[in-house]
Amino acid sequence: MNGLAAPPLAGARPVLVTGGAGFIGSNLADRLAQEGHHVLIYDALLRPGVEANLDWLKQRHPRHIAASIADIRDASALAAAVAEAQAVFHLAAQVAVTTSLSDPRLDFEVNLGGSFNLLDALRRRGAPVPLIFASTNKVYGDLADIALECVGDAYLPKDPALRATGIGEERPLDFHTPYGCSKGAADQYVLDFGRAYGFPTTVLRMSCIYGPRQMGTEDQGWVAHFLIRALRGEPISIYGDGCQVRDVLDVHDAVSAYLEAWRRIDQVRGRSFNLGGGPTNAISLRQLVAHMGTLVDHPVETRHGDWRAGDQRYYVSDTRSVRAALGLPAPRPWREGVSALAEWLRGQASKAAAARMEAAVP
Repeated sequence: MNGLAAPPLAGARPVLVTGGAGFIGSNLADRLAQEGHHVLIYDALLRPGVEANLDWLKQRHPRHIAASIADIRDASALAAAVAEAQAVFHLAAQVAVTTSLSDPRLDFEVNLGGSFNLLDALRRRGAPVPLIFASTNKVYGDLADIALECVGDAYLPKDPALRATGIGEERPLDFHTPYGCSKGAADQYVLDFGRAYGFPTTVLRMSCIYGPRQMGTEDQGWVAHFLIRALRGEPISIYGDGCQVRDVLDVHDAVSAYLEAWRRIDQVRGRSFNLGGGPTNAISLRQLVAHMGTLVDHPVETRHGDWRAGDQRYYVSDTRSVRAALGLPAPRPWREGVSALAEWLRGQASKAAAARMEAAVP
């Protein structure tokens, strides 16, 4: 289905955000609108809960937000959205490794086919429209060649230099799982189309982003998912031993990186960057669960399952390149950001409870 929601952006060159009703996309659209940009959200609204993000954006920015409700696989609808865009942030994707394994064709058609549709629309337009693409650390594979040791409750590299800095952009690409293949191939298409057809592109290979408006599930958005379960007093499923380490980044810091990539697109065109919280925000699943226990004032129950395909026991972004190129400040400390997310989730739960009570009143 394709439709343009009021208000239309006649007379303005909008910033196009594919997947703009999703977690990162809605936060990005909000910041763009705050800065006075007209924003065109392109989203199929397939993920549960994203309609609420779109409604929130329209209420906050009625004069700056429009939406094309359409699928990234719809080439003609996408071309219409691209036609007047002054810049494109491409975040629309199938985001779960588990889904890619159970339905690899869907994963391929959305992540690679949809990205190709976007790139081809930009190519056909023939204007140097900046494109910033949301990629993933999964392009580096499972990193099984990195020698690790378990220190306390976290896997860490035995190499002290790697432990201090994390994984850099010089790491060879090594796609694992259909998701890693589809996102990795799209990552490379974005960079090469920029070279071949002369429009500026850059790629941000993200680690774990968390924050408000994240509809965390067991398959994706694990920080929010863990918090939602902990706040409800429900057990958390952990696949593997829980010592796997990720660097987590507050969504507001991620949005700042995306905006700076656009502002500095002439300096960073054709480049890929690893974007995450870096070594100072590297935590294991066990460490996060323990901290959540202090936030909810009760122990958090965990249940363990087998390791999942392609799961990295250690991934931490080396953020030196992205911070230098984009002039980014130090990221928000993870304990502070996770506490803020817990408060936002409590607020959302309270609003939902109040709405249910109001609806129950005859």
